[in-house]
Amino acid sequence: MADARQLKAVFATAARNRRLLRVGVAFAAFHGAEVGVWVALLVFAYDSGGATAASCIALAQLLPAVVLAPWIGAWADRRRPGRVLLAGYLAQAATMALVATIMAVDDGLALVFLTAPLINLAIASTRSAQAALLPSVVTSPEELAAANAGQGWLESAGVIAAPLGVALLLGIGGPPLAVAGMATLAALGAVLVLGIDGPAPFQHAPQDEVPGSTRQAIANIKAIVGDPATRMLVGALGAQYVLVGALDLLAVVLAIDVLGMGDSGAGYLTAAFGVGGLLAFAVTASLVGHPRLAPALISGGLLSGGALLVLAIDPSRVLAFLLIAASGLGRSVFDVTGRTLLQRTASPAALAGAFGLLESLLNAGLAAGFVFVPILIAIGGPTAALAGTGAVVCAVLLMMLPHLRAVDAGAVVPLVELHLLRGIHLFAALPAPTLETLARGLERVRATAGTVVIRQGDRGDRYYAIAAGELDVAVDGAHVRTCRPPDGVGELALLHDTPRTATVTAHTDADLYALEREPFVQALTGRVFTHHYADWPQADGEPARA
Repeated sequence: MADARQLKAVFATAARNRRLLRVGVAFAAFHGAEVGVWVALLVFAYDSGGATAASCIALAQLLPAVVLAPWIGAWADRRRPGRVLLAGYLAQAATMALVATIMAVDDGLALVFLTAPLINLAIASTRSAQAALLPSVVTSPEELAAANAGQGWLESAGVIAAPLGVALLLGIGGPPLAVAGMATLAALGAVLVLGIDGPAPFQHAPQDEVPGSTRQAIANIKAIVGDPATRMLVGALGAQYVLVGALDLLAVVLAIDVLGMGDSGAGYLTAAFGVGGLLAFAVTASLVGHPRLAPALISGGLLSGGALLVLAIDPSRVLAFLLIAASGLGRSVFDVTGRTLLQRTASPAALAGAFGLLESLLNAGLAAGFVFVPILIAIGGPTAALAGTGAVVCAVLLMMLPHLRAVDAGAVVPLVELHLLRGIHLFAALPAPTLETLARGLERVRATAGTVVIRQGDRGDRYYAIAAGELDVAVDGAHVRTCRPPDGVGELALLHDTPRTATVTAHTDADLYALEREPFVQALTGRVFTHHYADWPQADGEPARA
């Protein structure tokens, strides 16, 4: 993960770009509302009908979104992303306001159960639309990479700030005021993106009109069936979502019934879990390029489950905050190291399917966690739920321990390529797992003096990182600049999906590392590869690039 100076540079960049700043603040408001309303709804349901009611309202929100999200995404993909964001933020504000009104007027669960799923449906297209809009509001590829990194940091900070804000609102006016506050945040997002429409939508072929989510899921599963290491890592990473779902509900149970903190306590405990996740950034940053990840992965998993076991023994307030933060820290370390190890070991074909399957497992794991906790509470109360959740996490990890060590021992770390990418400004803000993925995809290319590496007018298909030597860049035969390490060429044609704008020739013998378009575009834009990206204006006086 980027250091403090890079973080400062990312937000300084956003502050200089008014449109990017508006889009970024709007997304931060959206994410706060998304996290906050989830906590408020769980508290409302728990107050009305206990753990079972809270579990049911969580499932009522998750399941319709799982079924309908592909169709919502298909609708959104055929419209300008800025307009999709505006419509989504307005729909989120309206549905949250509706739910808040129902809570205030009718304290029963029935109408809330019917209307709460509308909030998640309104959220379904937001992230893909945000990713599609960003390239049209930045002024350079470097700014685009920084914007995506900044978005990741905003999401991480939102997991802390949103529950804290909800905790305050719950203490003042209960769940109705908390949900109304989240509606205000969503409305703020709508105001900020007003007038930022973004690029025209990509024109899909007629056969793409209905999303093939089932077919894609089957394809993802088939891609990893023949790879035991990939199967095991995907299973381990997918299982962590059960812990996340269980902790969402356990935070409410602990705060209200065990610790006597009232409704506000649920927000504070949820924020503690987020603090642990934020602290994990420092741990995982030190693991970039580390030859062995199994010790950190295993330690993270055992910490996430073991903290709940200790809390079951002594559920005091101080320990609750410390141990839930520790569980968040362990879970985030486990997630990052597991994904990095998956990228090191899986074949390219299996890797694409593995991450697609992980996205599918997210909601399934959350749902399983919400079902698991009420069962344990019915059997032995909140203490049994804490101990049972922690014990299951630790037991599953210990069973996988020999396999995880074996996979880690056989993983290949592209140290030379990682060092090269970390020195290039374009990639400086990217998170560790993304850097390792890119490094693994680099192909060494030797160019003798006079070799044409990129020809003006050709289709852009590769980015070239310069490891040694010099490259000359010329537009219409006129020399515009000379590139040396640490630098790279070819990014604009890849991101714009346009012909090369310049000819690049080896001035001296040069060692280059080539990266194919698909992983390059996905890393910088944060979206799955497509054939349509927005243009941004070239800064005055900036030399043309290929």
